[in-house]
Amino acid sequence: MPKNQSKPPERVATGSNQVWCWDITYLRSPVRGLFYYAYVIIDVWDRSIVKWTINLREDEALALELFQEALRDNKISDVLFVHSDNGHPMKGITLLAFFEYLGIVPSRSRPRVSDDNPFIESWFKTLKHSISYPGRFKSIEGARAWFGEFVHQYNTEHLHSGLQYMTPLEVRNGNYTEKAERRNVVMREAKERYPKRWRGSVKQISETHIVALNPTGETRVKLNASELIHTKSF
Repeated sequence: MPKNQSKPPERVATGSNQVWCWDITYLRSPVRGLFYYAYVIIDVWDRSIVKWTINLREDEALALELFQEALRDNKISDVLFVHSDNGHPMKGITLLAFFEYLGIVPSRSRPRVSDDNPFIESWFKTLKHSISYPGRFKSIEGARAWFGEFVHQYNTEHLHSGLQYMTPLEVRNGNYTEKAERRNVVMREAKERYPKRWRGSVKQISETHIVALNPTGETRVKLNASELIHTKSF
């Protein structure tokens, strides 16, 4: 009989570099059945792409290099949680030993349950549904060039609905609260100035940004309640 797979542990992020997710996706090459492999790490809280690389194979040694570079480029001030799927590179002994040495806490999705790793899966969908996505890449160099441009545009220009239509880099740089406050003030002043243009209340966006990966039912209730407090009418 199949084993009963329990849901991955809940991870709550209140700032950058607290919860990362990562995965590998296939990019088609000119040769049918052969692929390039894009390794991608995303920060759950600010949705930014922390680090990426494209290689000719899936390999735990390449995954280790990716994380070594990501940790070198980012200052981790507290415990870092890293979530992934169940592929071989994610379960490699060398990578897991590296995590344990640094105090990084890993977790993995249940087999064949994409909802356990929704942030990276959603990003892959955004990537492959982009108008500029070529479908096939003529070379690995071409794939890396296109991918780099896309990641830069996403991090710096993409107005993310999960970030109240701010860019990942704006949130990562600590501008979320300031921009939320400024927007709320503008909305309140607009209603006070032109009250007849408003049929109903003015919704205020939350000035506190909290994100949960695989939240429990209790956490969902708390997050919803928090949003309701911050979207009260004026």
